Amino acid sequence: MYRVFEALDELVTIVEEARGVPMTSSCVVPRGDTLELLDDIRDALPGEVDDAQDVLDKRDQLIQTARTEAAETVTTANTEADRTVADAQAEAERILADARARAEQMMGDAHGEAERMVAAGQAEFQNLTDRSRAESERMIQAGRDAYDRAIEDGRAEQARLVAQTEVVQAAHGEAARIVDEAHVEADKQRTDCDAYVDGKLAEFSELLATTLRTVDSGRNHLRSPVNLPGNSRTSLYDYQA
Repeated sequence: MYRVFEALDELVTIVEEARGVPMTSSCVVPRGDTLELLDDIRDALPGEVDDAQDVLDKRDQLIQTARTEAAETVTTANTEADRTVADAQAEAERILADARARAEQMMGDAHGEAERMVAAGQAEFQNLTDRSRAESERMIQAGRDAYDRAIEDGRAEQARLVAQTEVVQAAHGEAARIVDEAHVEADKQRTDCDAYVDGKLAEFSELLATTLRTVDSGRNHLRSPVNLPGNSRTSLYDYQA
């Protein structure tokens, strides 16, 4: 088969390298070389054709064998599949029955637990309700007692504040009276002080006037002639007013 392809390649090369005929698309090829290559192709083809026929025959045999084996495999697979499906169905039915039994058991347990929890919840609710009612009544009573105490304390505080208000008013009145008396006493003392100061100033003024008269008399006496012995002596200072 290799020789056939080799001869064909040589023929292609000869045609490509052949000289062309002017004014046509024909060419001139060497006849001897071309015929020799064609003979080689003719000699090589029968053997290759036989080989190809053998390949085709073997292919048909392989196809038939494959079909037979495929049919056997399909039959075996179908049988195995049927058996597997039957086993799977049986297992599924068993699992389903087991699941149903477990579900029924769980439902029964759940119902029992639910009833127990409902009963416990109702008891707890009743207990909480009673405790809440008792606590509410206690708190209401405590609130009432606190309200009464607050009212009593408020009334006592009101009375105390009223009493304090009366005391404060009395204190303010007494303070006003004391302030008024203090003002009167201050005015009286101011008047007495003014009279005392005025009297003292009058006495001091009289003393100053007497002193001035005495000084003037002494000065006049000093300016007069000296008296002789035996004459009556006049006092140099006269302190009489």
